Amino acid sequence: MRYSLMTAVSANGLTVTMLLNVLIDPGTMADCGTSHLFLTAPKRIEALSGSCLLIPCNYSVPEDRGFDPTNPIVGLWLNHTNFNVDKNVVFDSSREHNIYPINITGDLKKKNCTTLFFNVVTKYTHEYFFRIQNGKFKATAICDPLYIKVQDSAWSPTIEIPADLKEEESVTVTCSANTPCPQSPPELTWNLQTDSQRQTEKNSNLTFTSKIQKNITLSDAHDGFTINCSVSYPVDKGNSVKTAVKQHTLNVSYAPKDTSVSISPLGLVPVGSWVNLTCSSRANPPHISFSWFKISKEGDIKVADGDFHTFNATENAEYHCIAANRMGNQTSEIIALRIKEPLDESLTWKIILGGGVVLICLIVCSLALLCWRRKNSTARQKQASTRGNPSIETESTNEENIHYGEIKFARKNPTSSAQISREEVDTIYAQVKV
Repeated sequence: MRYSLMTAVSANGLTVTMLLNVLIDPGTMADCGTSHLFLTAPKRIEALSGSCLLIPCNYSVPEDRGFDPTNPIVGLWLNHTNFNVDKNVVFDSSREHNIYPINITGDLKKKNCTTLFFNVVTKYTHEYFFRIQNGKFKATAICDPLYIKVQDSAWSPTIEIPADLKEEESVTVTCSANTPCPQSPPELTWNLQTDSQRQTEKNSNLTFTSKIQKNITLSDAHDGFTINCSVSYPVDKGNSVKTAVKQHTLNVSYAPKDTSVSISPLGLVPVGSWVNLTCSSRANPPHISFSWFKISKEGDIKVADGDFHTFNATENAEYHCIAANRMGNQTSEIIALRIKEPLDESLTWKIILGGGVVLICLIVCSLALLCWRRKNSTARQKQASTRGNPSIETESTNEENIHYGEIKFARKNPTSSAQISREEVDTIYAQVKV
């Protein structure tokens, strides 16, 4: 082309003028700062395949270029700028059928060139130029190209929240999503609340964003809480959706909570034994300092630092600890130390003797009770046996009525009738019934 133009210039100046008027856009080779078509539109915009794409657009033309808004105005989108303009036109507002499904929704007479792409696909990723044709006036915004990138997957939403979170502060949490097509905005949902109202806003770079918001008064319960925000883009004329999820874990600073103390050993402590006091708490940041105080009539006396306090027990006392970090402090409940009093030796022996006497009495009583139970049991058995055999009862009765008597008999001696010796006396026993 350059060779042909140079030949035409050397041959005839009139031919050069005709070639430039026919093949070259009057604003194409001119200085961008003075004579080309100026376009106000995003420099770069992203789209989702299967969805639509809205391009906010306004244009302006030099006053001395012959632009006449009373004449018909034609808007064109080109994906290249070279001498063969018609070959690179993807949309022409004067045509009924175009290569791309595009519609200029803005009023060109008011220099509004806002354009809507329908059902974009990945092959639409390209650099585009806008062109105006108005009678003899023709100009292309060669210095204001628009780059469109089409992707298949949905964009992850963005969760916006202040960086430094502190308890008792009120903050606004925002979940936003890229919105290339405000006519079919995405749906946003999260786990903060279900009735958040979606808002679609125009950004400073002329793109659009959909968002939901919530105000939160922070507490220690929010520390570590994970916000889940999901976005759903309708595609293929609403027949399906493309989704993405974003998570953000909150880091909330708060003063010590649940501060408590414990003592070891438990109960009464002998004088001179070692005692361990322990203080525990939770906070964020977790760098906690602990201080121990002994309660006295004159006031609290600081006795140690650290979460452990070890000492020899000498007297009854009460203690508490204070846990602190940069957010504040908290005082624990009071814990009491009680000393075990030594026992009196005489009292000890008295207790031992008294216990021995009581034990002996219990043993004697137990033995007596046992004997009584055995005797009572034997009598009952004998009575039961007697009732079962009447002859035995009769015999026993008869035996009880028998008495024994002693009768002495003496033999008569002819020689000595007056005197009876002891050897001559016989004793006979007989039963006598009374």
